[in-house]
Amino acid sequence: MPELCTIYDYMRAHASLLGERILQEYPALHQFDDPVSPRIQELLRKPFPAQTIAIMGTAKRWQRARTAMVVAECGTGKTLISLGAIHVHSEGNPFTALAMVPPHLVEKWAREAFRTLPGLRVFLIDDLRNGGDENKFHGANEVRLRHGRILREGLHTTLSELRLRKDSPSPRKRWLSLCGRPALFIVGRERAKLGYFWRHAYRIPRSGPYLGCLVNADTGQPVIVDDSRLTAAEFEKVKIAETVETRGAKSCRTFHSPLWQADSDKIRRMAPIEFVGRYMPGWFDYSICDEVHQLAGDTAQGNALGTLASCSDRIVGLTGTLLGGYADDLFNTLFRLEAGRMTAHGYEWGTTGRSSFTQDYGVLETITKVEPADNACSKAKATSTIRRKPGASPLLFGEFLMQLCAFVFLEDISAELPPYEETCVGVAMDAPMLEAYRELEDDIRKALKAHKGNRSVLSTMLNTLLLYPDHPFGLGTLYGKEFDSELGRKVSFVIAKTRDLPEDHLHSKERRLISEIKQELAEGRSCQVFAVYTQKHDVTARLQRILNNEGIRTAVLRSSVDTAKREAWYARQVKDGVQVVICHPKLVETGLDLLDFPTIIFCESGYSLHTLRQASRRSWRIGQRWPVRVKFLCYEGTMQTACLRLMGKKLLVALTMEGKFAGEGLQNMDEDDDMLSAMARELVERNGIGETADAVWKALNTEHKKLFPTTTSSSCGDVSSGELPDVLTQHPFDPACLVEAAMDTSTIVAFGQRPGVLSARKRRAKPAVPEQASFFGFN
Repeated sequence: MPELCTIYDYMRAHASLLGERILQEYPALHQFDDPVSPRIQELLRKPFPAQTIAIMGTAKRWQRARTAMVVAECGTGKTLISLGAIHVHSEGNPFTALAMVPPHLVEKWAREAFRTLPGLRVFLIDDLRNGGDENKFHGANEVRLRHGRILREGLHTTLSELRLRKDSPSPRKRWLSLCGRPALFIVGRERAKLGYFWRHAYRIPRSGPYLGCLVNADTGQPVIVDDSRLTAAEFEKVKIAETVETRGAKSCRTFHSPLWQADSDKIRRMAPIEFVGRYMPGWFDYSICDEVHQLAGDTAQGNALGTLASCSDRIVGLTGTLLGGYADDLFNTLFRLEAGRMTAHGYEWGTTGRSSFTQDYGVLETITKVEPADNACSKAKATSTIRRKPGASPLLFGEFLMQLCAFVFLEDISAELPPYEETCVGVAMDAPMLEAYRELEDDIRKALKAHKGNRSVLSTMLNTLLLYPDHPFGLGTLYGKEFDSELGRKVSFVIAKTRDLPEDHLHSKERRLISEIKQELAEGRSCQVFAVYTQKHDVTARLQRILNNEGIRTAVLRSSVDTAKREAWYARQVKDGVQVVICHPKLVETGLDLLDFPTIIFCESGYSLHTLRQASRRSWRIGQRWPVRVKFLCYEGTMQTACLRLMGKKLLVALTMEGKFAGEGLQNMDEDDDMLSAMARELVERNGIGETADAVWKALNTEHKKLFPTTTSSSCGDVSSGELPDVLTQHPFDPACLVEAAMDTSTIVAFGQRPGVLSARKRRAKPAVPEQASFFGFN
């Protein structure tokens, strides 16, 4: 037997045994040849075969549990899948459904709902109020589709009116007497969480040891942040809270202590979702939460997801980017959707539970520092620091995700997608910039050593070294802050002084950007350019000026353009002949189809994996006819390269949790570090963090080509025609052949009956076995 070096070698050697075990232990919930509900034929839009499997999987999941998730890439029809699942599961009975969606997708959701479900009535929840500003809509308003536009016509009501039963036995029966048809209520996420006005809450003692200092009203102790006391001047327009575990020198039961309270001087109001949770439990049969990955934080919007899950009979979460690179990215989402299952596994809500979850399914690094003894009689002092690293155990996929999620990939929907390519373009610095950058880097390195653990230095380091090469002027002197125990407040200190380079000079990356854009325009391809620094030091304005000077028609999308009007804004630019659009990637993260811009160039990538994944797929969608090229420009040997390298590794980890197991990602899981600390370490120690950015993104591009085949061969089946891959049709019940199919096709997955149970769905097979298989995405 040949030597087994990797998990893929092991799988190939034992394919028959593994296949038999899979079929015995994990029978599929919905298989290829299972009959589908006749109600699917009633849908106004006919789903693709892969979408049909996802619809049936979601409906069957709801027969066994209240919760489900659809993890589908951008453009795969998550709206159609969720609405189709409701249509199938309702079995022809009138239902009420509530969809919480991003604010700029409210009308788009209404349009797609009308075009998907027959006989549906759609209502938009604008707020809870019956009156107010006459220029705004209030309450819940019925809408209709007129010539492709959504108009508020029909029934006008409010949530407070809907909860009343009046002369009927119950509020639901009263509603059925008014509307005996399926009804969908849509609320924008920003309006859904809009609660009462609030203000900061803390105390300033007039006597005692903390005279004049800011203290927590619950404990009477100063609020410590990053080993320094919080001051009143540092309170901004964000809610601050503490988790209290001790009172004085004694431990106590852990409790949450908010440093804010309701503002009684302003008008009282309540969030629509909070109202539904308190006064309308059970009123809605189904809930849909779109872009659920954006609700993973401890925020009001995230809490709204938990409220929806608790007050509706069935709920489905939709996302295109499930994981952000770390296992605990899923902790809050899983707890809000399946609190019972999480508590059954021994986890509790909060910091303690998240830590336990990370220990079980994440990657942690323990660093022990032993300080030298002061004298021969004393013992050396050892301190340990635990840090999370990018990565997630495959057990997380099998234990929580397989039975909860349906995974759909874009190439499963359309066999005619053009090629998709991602490349990292490294650019060498010009001599003057290189000298100025290294000088700045040395100054920051000295500040890091002089002020170890100071978060203000770390934050300044990250942002400045990412920004300076693209905006090498106007930054001035960089300051940090640290707490002075003698003065009892934070004091400023100088980190570094930046050198200003000429503003009218074109630097090497800018010249490369011009070259790349001109080359794309010569092929008739318009370009979308992304940059993340758009405020005080506006890189987008500089890029626009540079491209305009080169005769390239350029426009900049600003955040001031209303989210609901950005699609129309792009249409206007295309009509006016604009060749390049520049914006922050977060402005087009969800909902927009940039088919007119097949080339996407990241001048700055940022460090949000969710945003990067969403923005990079804006052009690669059904209907795209051009090959899609995504390019990441960075200066070689700088913090930009380190940031991009870490993003590439985190992306490989995220693909792993979606059933796309890449050997490169598995091998490098334990070599990553959290972004901030890893960059600081590389800066201080002057050593690399793994491979170069080129190597990581080249490996990722190789994985994309394996997962997203763009050419067909004689052995390939077509998902749109209903054909099965030859490897399945020849031996449909041979376990060894099933494993071979899994390794060859990176199979789509849907829900299964048990943890780790998914049903394979029709996919095109490659004629040869790839080096990097996708076994865990099959089952």
